[in-house]
Amino acid sequence: MESKTKNRKTREQIAQMVERAFGGIALAAGEDAVRELEEGWFNAAYDVRLSDGREAIVKIAPPRNAEVLAYEQNIMATEVATMRLVRENPAIPVPQIYFFDTARDLCDSEYFFMEKLSGENYGQVKASFSPAMQAQIDRQIGAIVRQINGFTGPYFGYDGNSNLRANTWKEAFLKIIDAVLQDGASKQADYGFPIDDISAAVLKHAASLEAVTTPRLVHWDAWDLNFFVRDGKITGILDFERALWADPLMEAQFRALASGGVSESMREYGKTTFTHEEEERCHLYTLHLALVMKTECYYRNYDTDDVSNLAKQLLVPTLNWLKEN
Repeated sequence: MESKTKNRKTREQIAQMVERAFGGIALAAGEDAVRELEEGWFNAAYDVRLSDGREAIVKIAPPRNAEVLAYEQNIMATEVATMRLVRENPAIPVPQIYFFDTARDLCDSEYFFMEKLSGENYGQVKASFSPAMQAQIDRQIGAIVRQINGFTGPYFGYDGNSNLRANTWKEAFLKIIDAVLQDGASKQADYGFPIDDISAAVLKHAASLEAVTTPRLVHWDAWDLNFFVRDGKITGILDFERALWADPLMEAQFRALASGGVSESMREYGKTTFTHEEEERCHLYTLHLALVMKTECYYRNYDTDDVSNLAKQLLVPTLNWLKEN
């Protein structure tokens, strides 16, 4: 995926970053010692091989002057801090952070090196697995997400943006929605519905948010492409950059509810039935996801319409549900 937030670097720059991160150990010889990972939508990332044979992944934040959404402020610091936090729980297979550099001298933005996970990207190989194997892996995902949600925080909202925090989930979520719509308004984003209609639908169901009283760590982006798998087992989970303190029903695993599905991940998580109030919240969170995806298209200049089209597929039925229920 092409995006103007990707801060690509030359081999020579990456070689300097490697030597700093690994105490003088050099990048390996050969062109294949640096391989760009092109699947991501936001950061630049490379698979690198060191002269001692080790492999690692380096992830580079967008340039300092890149336009990002309000909730994406300080996003790399959030990712590193969250990954270090969840490693305290051995049931969560998260890569080790080797080095995090905020100096911005070798590189014009923050970057970090992390452990390279073994296995294959689940989102890329899932279709080749039998239904039974898919169910087995999806159940593991549900168990991992539940462990992530076991961490509790001091407030609701985002670590990276103090303007998007509050002592109650209702207040924090309304701030988060408003920030996304403001980001969109600054780019004249077209959601297919008047902004006032979207805001009214959110406020209509806002009382359902009051039931959430404990800020829990939410990965938010735990879809299939952020898991790695080998021999029928999850070997790791990635991309904690959009993590926040929120309601666990915000997790990707519960978005299937908006289309009437109960997945194996939900079964293993231990949540398969929902009150009307919980259904309201799940639909609010799907709406939020759709708004984020649509809005970011105006900031990234993606080279395809895939994200925009998917956002529309989510937004239309979800907003209609919120209006009618």
